[in-house]
Amino acid sequence: MNLFKKVNPGQIDFNAFDRIGKQWMLITSGNLASYNTMTASWGGAGELWNKPVIFIFVRPQRYTFEFLEKESIFTCSFFNESHRQMLNFCGSRSGRECDKVHETGLTTFATPNASVGFEQSNLFFECLKLYAQDLNAESFIEKAPLRNYPAGDFHRMYIGEILYTGMKITEI
Repeated sequence: MNLFKKVNPGQIDFNAFDRIGKQWMLITSGNLASYNTMTASWGGAGELWNKPVIFIFVRPQRYTFEFLEKESIFTCSFFNESHRQMLNFCGSRSGRECDKVHETGLTTFATPNASVGFEQSNLFFECLKLYAQDLNAESFIEKAPLRNYPAGDFHRMYIGEILYTGMKITEI
């Protein structure tokens, strides 16, 4: 944890289109004794309810979904391009069948609120779940995005208040 410095999320250069949509992130829920992580490229960050927030989308069949449902804290971790292979692996394998951290060589640490961070990341947000809502076909005004759900397995959206933002000291 001493590799990271607490920063104000409003004072960092964070382009969600790039960091989430193009570079991707690891969503992690649980604690060091029991957790799972997954790669995600859908989400965003901003201000809501007078709080800094991040919003993520997870399908119910993902193993991480089980952890998000039972835990109040989750993390979103960001990496540089040299970790693309690891992100691909964590997005294509299930934590039910393999130990993603062992397989990829990631090193975990306990975040300030006892969730899970990764030493190899350059930025992480530790978030408190504020809201969860399942997407559903009836709520789509524009129907074109429904092509992402041929099996009807709609994502659940989670909105999390950013409690702690850790930036790798070498990035400051």
